[in-house]
Amino acid sequence: MNVDTNKSYTKYYVIAWVFGLVFYFLDYVIRSAPAVMFPELSQSFSVNDIRLVEIVGTYYYTYSTCSLIAGIALDRFGAKYSLFAGALILGIGCLLFLISNQFSGVTGRLFQGAGCAFAFPGCVYLASKGFSAKSLATAIGFTQCLGMLGGSAGQFVVGPLIEKGMNINTFWLSVGIFIIIVAFGLWYITPANKTEEEPVIPQKKQGLLSPYKIVFSNPQSWLCGIVSGLLFAPTTIFAMTWAVDFFQKDRGFDFHTATISSAMVAFGWVFGCPLLGYITDKINKRKPVLIFGALFMILSLVQLLYFPDLLSTKFSMFLLGLGSGAAMIPYSIIKEANPDHVKGSATGAINFITFGVTTLLSPLFSHLFGKTIQDATDKTVHFQQAGLFWIIGISIAIVVSFLLKETGEGKTTNNNELIKE
Repeated sequence: MNVDTNKSYTKYYVIAWVFGLVFYFLDYVIRSAPAVMFPELSQSFSVNDIRLVEIVGTYYYTYSTCSLIAGIALDRFGAKYSLFAGALILGIGCLLFLISNQFSGVTGRLFQGAGCAFAFPGCVYLASKGFSAKSLATAIGFTQCLGMLGGSAGQFVVGPLIEKGMNINTFWLSVGIFIIIVAFGLWYITPANKTEEEPVIPQKKQGLLSPYKIVFSNPQSWLCGIVSGLLFAPTTIFAMTWAVDFFQKDRGFDFHTATISSAMVAFGWVFGCPLLGYITDKINKRKPVLIFGALFMILSLVQLLYFPDLLSTKFSMFLLGLGSGAAMIPYSIIKEANPDHVKGSATGAINFITFGVTTLLSPLFSHLFGKTIQDATDKTVHFQQAGLFWIIGISIAIVVSFLLKETGEGKTTNNNELIKE
């Protein structure tokens, strides 16, 4: 009887997961869209480019910290209420961009980061309820694929629309209202908390932060977050924030070419995330695919920086995105390295660490290379030095990857241990 009930609810979790993908898609549209409207946003908020990057970067402050809240909310209240709250906050954050002043810009971006923090952990939570362990990495890869498709659309689609004269207020109003509609859709579609709370352990009166004590006391959790953060940073900071500006000023591209080239990284993710996720599930090993993806990122950057005539910039950026799909593999590792009853908190924790790394690296990159983009005398050297910054970060990620324990082959053992507990 229990088995039948589980099977019945599995179907609803899969449907809810599909709907959650829409939320996650829009998360990435919002995350990447400001990169293609720098002049318009600067004018709207009455700030210069550097200050605008700081405003846009505040997204990661709330994104990283609210990832922890999202993990607790998912484990305590389930996906129904958590995803609804996250999508609603995101919608409000978009609408705040309609007010043309710096304070509303900062507040709106903080709201956007806070709301988006619920999207990926929520989708992973639903996927872990709806899919078997054998296909979990593939489902997570596909989830990220949809997100990056949104990131690509935020530049591929929004860029040309802005170029053709679409008012940015029209964009923020439309997307804000649509996200709020999605929030209410998630409320009605996602199974209620009663059905989510399978009898895990009777000692439910543990402290609110007890899941995080388990996750953060595990060194593997920190290693997963650091690796993922260092592999994510080139896409979130460079491709989704600075690339259009760098391609225009250092490489002399027109706005259209710079936008399309930048968006190709997110497009590469669309293929790289599910492909690398599928390979890790197929060979039942995580680390080799993780390290291969990171090396592939370095090779694509080396080619882009030092041998630009070998491949077109668009294709180089696509390959960078393809390899950086490996940044999702630590999300599978952290779930397998921690007990099953803290799966929501594990995803929240890795998001917190991953985007904590981004929050630290963003102002550093802006200070070292963003501030000098206007005054650089040798544009080629400036572009190469900026790219070398990311190569060093990825190299550190590879070194840290060797400290991770392989969880692919230990899946059965881990599950057995959890059953005993």
